[in-house]
Amino acid sequence: MSDHPSIFISVDGIDGVGKSTQIATIRDSLEQKGCSIEQVRDPGSSAIGTRLRSLLLESELQMHRRTEAMLFMASRCEMIETTIRPALAEGRCVLSDRFLLSTVVYQSVGDASCSNEAVAPEMLWELGALANGGLRPDLTLLLDMPASRAMERIDRPADRMESRGVEYLETVRRRFLDQLQYSSDRTAVINADQPPEKVSADIREVVSSVMS
Repeated sequence: MSDHPSIFISVDGIDGVGKSTQIATIRDSLEQKGCSIEQVRDPGSSAIGTRLRSLLLESELQMHRRTEAMLFMASRCEMIETTIRPALAEGRCVLSDRFLLSTVVYQSVGDASCSNEAVAPEMLWELGALANGGLRPDLTLLLDMPASRAMERIDRPADRMESRGVEYLETVRRRFLDQLQYSSDRTAVINADQPPEKVSADIREVVSSVMS
């Protein structure tokens, strides 16, 4: 067990903003402070979550927006109870690639290619609190940049969310900024449209201020 108090940090933003790179930076920074790390991704990071992730992001199946939202919630609930809570109880630091904020944002933004209505953010936060058992990150970092710039960075086939187009993703980006305040007591918007080393430096400054 680490001598350092545990902390739960989530990292969010539209795809293409560099989350994977910066999560590695945060992990290094936490380890330097003496933290033992449990790294997870949402959806996923449990046997059930891994299957649901494939269904949600890689499947050709069409589903109602509320169905989609509740599958995300179910995956997160399993991850929390099997991985996150035990890690925090052991004094470990948890680093999550996405969390409830993502589900609220993506499921509350309408999409012209989808006939199903978007779900109200307030309803998603309420459902999420139930699914999460009230657990919230201690800190949420939002990596932010224009959707057009983020899409240029993606060098793999688009998943179900990305395939909805740049206008949809720009709306998602704005919704992230609007809903971030409800994710955690402590939040920070990081300008991801700058050199990776500068993004990393900005993140380290925020994490250090929270850990001190």
